[in-house]
Amino acid sequence: MADSGQPVSDQPVTEKPPVAMEYQGIGIRFVSLLIDSIILVIIIGVLGGVIGVGMMEMGTVPWWLGIIDFIIFIGYFTYLEGSRGQTIGKMITKIKVVREDGKPIDMNQAFTRNILRIIDGLIIYLIGAILIWRSDKKQRLGDNIAKTVVVKA
Repeated sequence: MADSGQPVSDQPVTEKPPVAMEYQGIGIRFVSLLIDSIILVIIIGVLGGVIGVGMMEMGTVPWWLGIIDFIIFIGYFTYLEGSRGQTIGKMITKIKVVREDGKPIDMNQAFTRNILRIIDGLIIYLIGAILIWRSDKKQRLGDNIAKTVVVKA
């Protein structure tokens, strides 16, 4: 047998170790949320203008319009993150949501992390901000429960 000059090893060939994920903190996530909020205000405003014309009496809004707004809000984040890992705001700021192991998230994880915005968003997102500051992986409650992280795209 000819010697190729290559050292021989009894160790099995292994894949390269995964690249460390760059967890994203409050600043860039806030900018992303701000962009998404502007988009949602436009969507909800247009929709409210179309279906809400003539429904307001004495300056009050029907209770069910609030429920529709909430469904649109949760649906926007859940659908875009569950299908692409990014909302429009995240695309612009070049961040994305992934599983803790770096794989894409599914719709269940997207829904879980976003329905928990109800808690994370308390006191102008102060609850979420505190949890992100205290977390090694910069996770808010929704991320922690859904086993997701926000990283550079």
